[in-house]
Amino acid sequence: MKQIIYDLAVIGGGINGAGIARDAAGRGAKVVLLERGDLARGTSSASTKLIHGGLRYLEHYEFALVRESLIERERLWAIAPHIIWPLRFILPHQKGIRPAWLVRLGLFLYDHIGGRKLLPATRTVNLKNEPAGKPLKPEFVRAFEYSDCWVDDARLVVLNAMDAAKHGADIRTRSEVTHLERRDGLWHIHVAGQEPLRARAVANAAGPAVLDLLARTNGHDRPSGGTIRLVRGSHIVVRKMFDTPQAYFCQNPDGRIFFAIPYEDDFTLIGTTDADHTGSLDDIHATAEEIDYICASAAVYFKQAITPANVLYSFAGVRPLVDDGSGKPETASRGYHFELDVDADETAPILSVFGGKITTYRHLAESAVERLSKHVAVLKSESWTLRKSLPGGDFPIDGADRLASDIQREHAYLPAALVHRWVRSYGTKTRAFLSNASALADLGTAFGHSLYAVEADYLVDHEWAQSAEDILWRRSKLGLRFNTEEAQKLEDYVVSRRCN
Repeated sequence: MKQIIYDLAVIGGGINGAGIARDAAGRGAKVVLLERGDLARGTSSASTKLIHGGLRYLEHYEFALVRESLIERERLWAIAPHIIWPLRFILPHQKGIRPAWLVRLGLFLYDHIGGRKLLPATRTVNLKNEPAGKPLKPEFVRAFEYSDCWVDDARLVVLNAMDAAKHGADIRTRSEVTHLERRDGLWHIHVAGQEPLRARAVANAAGPAVLDLLARTNGHDRPSGGTIRLVRGSHIVVRKMFDTPQAYFCQNPDGRIFFAIPYEDDFTLIGTTDADHTGSLDDIHATAEEIDYICASAAVYFKQAITPANVLYSFAGVRPLVDDGSGKPETASRGYHFELDVDADETAPILSVFGGKITTYRHLAESAVERLSKHVAVLKSESWTLRKSLPGGDFPIDGADRLASDIQREHAYLPAALVHRWVRSYGTKTRAFLSNASALADLGTAFGHSLYAVEADYLVDHEWAQSAEDILWRRSKLGLRFNTEEAQKLEDYVVSRRCN
């Protein structure tokens, strides 16, 4: 049997890799995506979970990056309204850090440089007269309220991979690339435990491991210069601290900022930090010092004291930022750039992605594919990802509640909270695992906390889930609720199902 020659091999199953695979596959290319673990296993499931312009980047004069991000913000909301939705932020004014006029000027620019059309504009808030002021200490009287968007980061990755697969891409998780070699105008790619692959082009979207992958690559000449700076961002999750629908954006005296965000109905997510990461990429966690820092930061603003003892869960991700020579990790650019290397015949390109942020992934992917299209003819067709919704997102941006009501009416036996969670995870795809159900018993084994076998089966069959961890921490955030015994029951079920 003749071996397939792929047009493009994408290495890395984070948001940039999944986005590149989606874009290229939709242009008609034969694409394979290779991820050594699970989709969104690393940085792309450890973000602050925001689609935002990056208000703080304005003071570092990164106007082009902020504008690009703000333009993408409403575009992404439009193609994935089930997993992206608007969120208002309260920015309390802290005397002695940044003057109020400067903050207001920054918010004016934030409102106007990115083509905002649907999100409401900034307003000044008297916290004494607003419910949003109740969780804060009484010394905070003045604030500004502005708009950004929330995203389920790991699901965004999975949906891009699903759409890539819909367009013919071969998505391979648990597929570690051990060696690449450019030979005879093609890339020969060795994958642990699998037959070698051949591809006309490679997109190196390995995130923090981008340089490690290049070290395993023969037959290329890496340009001098550009490298990455590994910056770790940590977050904590605590019991719900406030009932207001807004999130909070707070400034620290050291110039850093942190967010406190409503999370999964019953929790609050607080973060992030910025620390240079020098350890293993296989052992990334929030350090005790970072947790202490986040708790101390929250204590300055909120009436409710938060200590490390209150932390239910913590996580950290390493951001592969462009090394622009910044002194402090928090000032390093969140922009991105590409390095492209081709052979003597201008064929067999390898494009490496340095930097990037989740908000700009779609535009990054579009730009990466267009760079590669100069060397791979099939990629020269028109860009398309802006016009097509992601799987499950084919409904109006304000239609999630209506969709939930329709599904609730069709399946009156379902608890409203379950329908809400499903719609916010799967959108119109919710109907895919309800087609044969007419009673709660038809959903199969109940693992606890509204997770039934019908959903687990769907995630194994259509979303590459292979373990309880994949389901509980990336396809959903139900890991916050499951105990060890419940998680083991789910793990046993997934393993037995994969073996049958």
